[in-house]
Amino acid sequence: MSEYKYPIVKSFVTELQRIFRDPGVVVIFIVATLAYPLIYKALYWNEQINDVPVAVVDLSNSPQSREFLHRWNASPDIKLTHTCSSMAEAEQLLRDQKVHGIIYFPRDFAKQLADPLGQAHISLFCDMSSFLYMKAIYLSCNQVMLESMRNIQIDRYEQMGMDKEFAWSLVQDAPYHETALFTPTGGYGSFLIPAVLVLILHQTLFFGICMLGGTAREENEESYTFTSLIGRAGACFLTYFGLAAILLGFFPRLFGIPHIGAIGDILLLIVPYLLAIIFFSLCVSVFIRNRESGLVLLISTSLIFLFMAGISWPKEMIPQAWRWVAACIPYTWGAHAFIHVNSMGATLSQVTREFIALWVLTGAYGVMACVLFYIRKEREALRQKKEC
Repeated sequence: MSEYKYPIVKSFVTELQRIFRDPGVVVIFIVATLAYPLIYKALYWNEQINDVPVAVVDLSNSPQSREFLHRWNASPDIKLTHTCSSMAEAEQLLRDQKVHGIIYFPRDFAKQLADPLGQAHISLFCDMSSFLYMKAIYLSCNQVMLESMRNIQIDRYEQMGMDKEFAWSLVQDAPYHETALFTPTGGYGSFLIPAVLVLILHQTLFFGICMLGGTAREENEESYTFTSLIGRAGACFLTYFGLAAILLGFFPRLFGIPHIGAIGDILLLIVPYLLAIIFFSLCVSVFIRNRESGLVLLISTSLIFLFMAGISWPKEMIPQAWRWVAACIPYTWGAHAFIHVNSMGATLSQVTREFIALWVLTGAYGVMACVLFYIRKEREALRQKKEC
């Protein structure tokens, strides 16, 4: 008599044993899932970059250009470290990574400012090897430029004979109070880490399931029955639900990133997200022939998934064909739903579109996994029959 009355229970227990008896899978499922967020947070611990070195090419050498540079250098974001006589000299400093930006004033800068109808130009060059460098240089320069433009307009209105108070009223902005919603520090870490947490959950579970499938193929222990499918899915879900709760519920609070969503909504969101990943991974695992193949897929898809989701790159700039591909990836819907709930305080009813999409993917990949397992089982039976 079988030790377990129900085959699904036996398959479930067998899969749990396979997970915890495989050191590689334990490392991926548990160690990597909990360690990767700490590594990412360490990389973005300082969300703001200060004193970014910038080179100056001031061919104007006028009081106006020096005043602009004095105001800009007062910003904590940048530091004017080199004064160059030509653009060639400044470009060499940029290539050598001694500076991460160049500001250029043409010779006619002051002349154009003095002309009531003139238009003065300055050029700003940023090191695009790091988004943080570009952000610090560009935004700080833009703020100084807007303030300088306001003063220039006032001077020109006064030259036209207007009263100073009236001139000031013409250029005075509507009063406003700036509030950075959902990322008070304005830092890159608070923006990126929530999306990375969801991606880590997706990719480690995906890699672990592919590794288990490859190991079974190598050792000729693969089973493609319906009970095996449900047992494997149940074992992976049970193993990962607690990890997902820690990763998405506790880590944002540990890191101090925005976490204004209800923990209950996050836990409910985890259920279809994990199931969608599991069945998606089981579909892929049918084609995995060895343990190492999963690593290749992990490395080649992680950045692609992150970009296609429209988190780190505007969705409107992604071709429509790639948007359709992204819609088939559980991470796309899971990342948007988690960010809306956790970082923006949305309720589950306000992310219904993403929530339903995850359940649709769960059902679609579940059916696909059943079909692929059935086809694989028939092929294996045919192969064994021919061998006999």
